[in-house]
Amino acid sequence: MTKKRKTFDDSYKLEIVKMIKDQGLTVPQVCRDQNIGETAVRRWVQQHDAEQLGQAGIGKPLTAEQQRIRQLEQENRQLKMDNDVLKKATAFFARELK
Repeated sequence: MTKKRKTFDDSYKLEIVKMIKDQGLTVPQVCRDQNIGETAVRRWVQQHDAEQLGQAGIGKPLTAEQQRIRQLEQENRQLKMDNDVLKKATAFFARELK
């Protein structure tokens, strides 16, 4: 029988990180109390630390600001690609008209 992977929502992850950061609890202590793996919690703490420094971090963003930044970056990449396609199409049709 295979174990089903637990999933946690962002607010829960942020709550766990705040317990460690603000209340001064240790990672093993929180993991025992909440019955979750240490690796995941340590990754959440690293993600939160990276986000606080303004870096992208790893994995899915925890804070709303970082989620919005990722969304805007993705939209920016898409717009740049669309712009490149339009430039190439304009150049192609300009050559055809000559």
